[in-house]
Amino acid sequence: MAAIHAAPIGVLLANLGTPDAPTPAALRRYLREFLSDPRVVDLPRAVWLPVLHGIILTFRPRKSAALYRKVWTDAGSPLLVTGRRQQAGLQARLNAEAPGAFRVELAMRYGRPSIAEGLAALSRAGCERVLVLPLYPQYSSTTTASTMDAVADALRGRRDVPELRFIRDYHDRPAWVEAMAASIREDFEARGAPERLLFSFHGIPKRYADTGDPYPEQCRRSARLVAERLGLADEAWTMAFQSRFGREEWLRPYTDETLAELAAAGVRDVAVVCPGFAADCLETLEEIAMQNRDIFLGAGGERYRYIPALNDRDDHLRMLAGLVREHAAGWLQASSS
Repeated sequence: MAAIHAAPIGVLLANLGTPDAPTPAALRRYLREFLSDPRVVDLPRAVWLPVLHGIILTFRPRKSAALYRKVWTDAGSPLLVTGRRQQAGLQARLNAEAPGAFRVELAMRYGRPSIAEGLAALSRAGCERVLVLPLYPQYSSTTTASTMDAVADALRGRRDVPELRFIRDYHDRPAWVEAMAASIREDFEARGAPERLLFSFHGIPKRYADTGDPYPEQCRRSARLVAERLGLADEAWTMAFQSRFGREEWLRPYTDETLAELAAAGVRDVAVVCPGFAADCLETLEEIAMQNRDIFLGAGGERYRYIPALNDRDDHLRMLAGLVREHAAGWLQASSS
């Protein structure tokens, strides 16, 4: 395809976020922004904010910083390092297919680079059309919808607002299902098939699902499609939800309890994969690969492993590029005409 000289189409690749450093001060800033979002905690502000500022932000940052130090790399936060690789890899793939047609920027819903910073970078690049790609395969009001809110907030008051499109989810997209299945298949071929494969998804309060959030049904569909693609029997896999917070009931079954129950039932070999995470982060590298490993082995299990997220695998980047091209249909043709 000939080089395109029109303004590029902006692609905002958005993930949840990360603190700037594994320190209590950085975690306090990050948690303040994260837990102040009404999409994440929807309790009345008069009830929640005194708890957040009076208790949680006093004690939790030190504990969270210690957890982040376990997974922090010389290059920085695992989520941000991988995000930069995803940004560069997606940009390279789109450039190869449509030179000059796209400009990819990375942004975080909480922390830096922020949604506002990502949109500003696209504006400086001359992008008059922006496609927002939240890196959440399954839609949730706590993640995808919150990203949409942040985009609207960042553009509020701007004189020149770009034309916008959002990718809502891709939980059952065949190319994503195949990429997930391929990563699991490769692990099985290298280390042997486990007795049980556990799909672990990030949890949300059960009340959110009861009042309309489609997230749990999309998680169940994702797990079923990947298991079917792998040809797994029903008894060879299960799914659960991790990372619950507070005293309210969250989506069940819980990952930590499920692993303890599997071990108690005589299952000795488990592999865990987290299809809701496009990049490895604290919740996968520390909570799943470390904490839940100890839970399973402590309950009598013998072999436990975590299968990494898709990160910057070639099939993942190829799938993301396909999403971008599909959702930029019409824009791309107009730019090249």
